[in-house]
Order: sequence, then C-alpha cells, then structure tokens
Amino acid sequence: MAKKASTMDKVGSWAFIIGVIIALLIGIFSFGTFDATLVSLLIILGIIVGLLNVTSHETSPFLLAALSLVIVSYFGGSVFANIAVVGKYLQSTLNALMTFVIPATIIVALKAIYSLAQDK
Repeated sequence: MAKKASTMDKVGSWAFIIGVIIALLIGIFSFGTFDATLVSLLIILGIIVGLLNVTSHETSPFLLAALSLVIVSYFGGSVFANIAVVGKYLQSTLNALMTFVIPATIIVALKAIYSLAQDK
C-alpha cells in the first residue's frame, strides 16, 4: 500500500518544482542580471528543499548530485558564455540553478554533519 505524503513532504516537493521552474525562467529571461527579489526567492526555496525534501537515506545521493550540478554549472557556464547568441542564456540558466541548489546543499550537508556528530 502506498504511503500518503504528509503536508511537509508536499511543501518540499512543490518547493523543488517551483524552484527549478523559477531558476529556468530567470535564466532565460534575465539576460545575466538577476533581480534581488527573485534571487532571494530561489535561496528561500533552496533552504526549504534542504530542510523538507531530503531524508537521511537520500543525503549521500543528494549531496553527490548537487556537488556535480554545482561544479558542472559553474564550469559549464564559463564555457557556454563564449557561445554566440544562446551562450548568455545558458550561462544565466546555470547560474540561477546554482543559486537554487547551493542553499539546499548547505542545509543537507549541515544535517549530515549533525547526524554524524550525534551520540548514538
């Protein structure tokens, strides 16, 4: 029998979906200059995802995927910046995704360190 998702699980899932969509829209339409309000929204959604959406069993895969995404986004953005016409959009999109993912990664990493430091 399938387990019913709690309200907090739904909030975390929706925060992730909304964060990715906003990051993509910011990347496509911002032309490299991010509005402070939208950046703050991405950071808040990233924190919500880190707090609510990643369980202890998902910590290692999430951190590995997030680390890969941040590294590839950073270096990929630098490479894409040199591509005519679409390069600035690709770079901007990757920067917006990083802005969303980095706070979630920090929260999950801190939760992992805390769970390692706990006395069992």
